[in-house]
Amino acid sequence: MKMVALESPSRLSALHCSACGAAYSAFELQRVSACCNVPLVADYDLFEPLGRDVIDRADPSMWRYGALLPLLNPDHKVTLGEGFTPLLRLPRLAARHELSSLLLKDEGQNPTGSFKARGLSMAVSKAKELGVDGCIIPTAGNAGVAMAAYCARAGLKAVVVMPRHTPQAFKEECYWYGAEVELVDGLISDCGARVRQRNADGALLDISTLKEPYRLEGKKTMGYEIAEQLNWSLPDVLLYPAGGGTGLIGIWKAFQEMKALGWLAPETRLPRMVAVQAKNCCPLLETYAGRQANCHAYHGSPTLANGLAVPHPLGEAMMLRVLRESNGTVVSISEEDMLAGMRDLGQQEGLFVAPEGAAVWMAARKLLGTGWLHPDETVLLLNTGNGQKYMDNVAGRAFN
Repeated sequence: MKMVALESPSRLSALHCSACGAAYSAFELQRVSACCNVPLVADYDLFEPLGRDVIDRADPSMWRYGALLPLLNPDHKVTLGEGFTPLLRLPRLAARHELSSLLLKDEGQNPTGSFKARGLSMAVSKAKELGVDGCIIPTAGNAGVAMAAYCARAGLKAVVVMPRHTPQAFKEECYWYGAEVELVDGLISDCGARVRQRNADGALLDISTLKEPYRLEGKKTMGYEIAEQLNWSLPDVLLYPAGGGTGLIGIWKAFQEMKALGWLAPETRLPRMVAVQAKNCCPLLETYAGRQANCHAYHGSPTLANGLAVPHPLGEAMMLRVLRESNGTVVSISEEDMLAGMRDLGQQEGLFVAPEGAAVWMAARKLLGTGWLHPDETVLLLNTGNGQKYMDNVAGRAFN
């Protein structure tokens, strides 16, 4: 469906291919680029002056940054109040490990209990604006729950395809939102193959990670919030649990946009970005370390951190670009260390985080031990979900 560009608060101007830069219309339904079969990225008019006063400070959600989001007509907004999650200081863990400043952004406080609410709110809003009848998604858990919720809110059909071993809490929540749920033996890559088979006629919009341009735009709002919550400064190091990698890519995109707009002081240094993966499934690390050309033939295993069980991330090249541009790195964390990280954050800071969030903390400890991370740096951790949903994975293991 093609849209007519109306007078809109959004500065959205076009889309471009993330590989070759070819331009695509932002005013009709798009999936991946036809030229290179890779993700499309939204562009905004950043040349006309746009001050920070454009932020709608009365809106305590990610939608406060509407001028830099892709929704053209606010009437199509599908929201449950996602975003503007708290940025918490972790003084006890900082003191224990002699860190001068340790912060955690708690995405588990989003609607549906994870950071996926941001991307799916945006993707479903754009699907509604573009006249889509329904959406389909392969998921390791949280993305399917979020899509089911936002499709219910929008009155769109939802089909969720997830691994059979996914914790029961994720399945049950999808059922309660009225989604059709199909269970598949294997990992999210196997679910993706089933989605392609089932949706061969394209009747539903496939909103797999980076297979449409707008989940990325919802996720980037984490970057805007971090800057605003730190009074327009940035941490020295930002650690992010990277499965599909949309958040890592999106946060970096937000930092670049803010620099272009002049929202960050010219001397502001962007953070070194750290992608954290599970040892059971670490394709990005294997490519980054030069042990494989790319992730296409990688074989991963299930992990406590369901969101990290992504063996063939479509955005691998984009993630590697972020790491290169930021002088960042990749770290993998064992299952045992994830449990240790959950205990640390729970018993020392009162936070029951997802295993993905625990992995990020343990990665910080690991990098501190090697000297890559320095005690006097400001370190920001991203916890992507609420630990309650992972009880099937971690129950009874608090003291193991």
